[in-house]
Amino acid sequence: MSLTDTLARIDTDVLQALAPRTDAEGRFPREAIDALAGAGLLGLVSATAVGGQGRGLAEAAQVITALARTCPSTAMIVCMHYCATAVIEAFGPEPLRRAVAEGRHLSTLAFSEAESRSHFWAPASTARAEGEAVLLDARKSWVTSAFEADSYVWSSKPVVADGASTLWWVDAKADGLSQPGRFDGLGLRGNASTPITAQGVRIAADQRLGADGQGFDIMMGTVLPWFATLSACCSVGLSDGALTRAIGHVGATQHQHLSTSLADLPTIRAYLARGRIKADMAQALVNDTIAAIGAGRLDTMLRVLEVKAAAAETALEVTDIAMRVCGGAAFRKEAGIERLFRDARAASVMAPTSDVLYDFIGKAVTGLPLF
Repeated sequence: MSLTDTLARIDTDVLQALAPRTDAEGRFPREAIDALAGAGLLGLVSATAVGGQGRGLAEAAQVITALARTCPSTAMIVCMHYCATAVIEAFGPEPLRRAVAEGRHLSTLAFSEAESRSHFWAPASTARAEGEAVLLDARKSWVTSAFEADSYVWSSKPVVADGASTLWWVDAKADGLSQPGRFDGLGLRGNASTPITAQGVRIAADQRLGADGQGFDIMMGTVLPWFATLSACCSVGLSDGALTRAIGHVGATQHQHLSTSLADLPTIRAYLARGRIKADMAQALVNDTIAAIGAGRLDTMLRVLEVKAAAAETALEVTDIAMRVCGGAAFRKEAGIERLFRDARAASVMAPTSDVLYDFIGKAVTGLPLF
């Protein structure tokens, strides 16, 4: 079965019924994650040598876009898993890589902290050596799949080396990890994004991912391209999902006394045209970003910085259009549009925020150093 067909089957069999419940109950979509694991999609970007599918960013983007059309919460969970997997594949031990590849292990990123806010590349958390072990202390502010994932790709200050950070893989069941509160938010209500506190969490020194002090380079060279692109795919997918629902509504809604539909109104068609153009422009930028990363083009970092901001802001505009053209019907839960409208609010304020990215893009185009 092709990747497209597999995603369509999961959408029909699992996501369409589960997504409204995920949102309404603020529940982690475990059934969706299990279905993706069963289809081999949690191991999509793991190497074939350890049992994965050996696919790349383009295929990961296809998965995230498809999931986000129906359930952006599931899409963001898998986005973070793929980002963590990219690091684990490059630096992790083989047993961990095999567990991920075989769909037995869900991972995620644990970068953002209360002290550094959206500046995820500058952790305040610490790692200190104690014999053959390392002790971690931190106040992570937002961790997708918190206490639902099996492990975290975790950032801290270096133990002894120079540099901004060091990365580790941390078992989600490790002693000393606690969850200060549950998530009950506006959108992406099923992605279990909560703070995590670490107090003297003991891990083995060989759970380090990369060299001590190399975290910043891994964040910028590996994590940021994957995260920015896949986050953009989530925004593009939910934009497409909102437009599809809006188009279906205006085509089916009749003015009985006039024998016309809402789609017969030029203003409605014009709004939908604007939304379609915006969503397609964002998709084109995603495609070009993937091409730039794959080819190692000189403009790769510029595209990486642009794609998340552009897609996030597009999703705000497109979901607003979908709400506008559907009127009061869009406010009803069963239409599914207001859920996507709420979910779309997250990307622009998720680190690195659109405003932070605008500053980076401005620096890049004026020839200033980013950091």
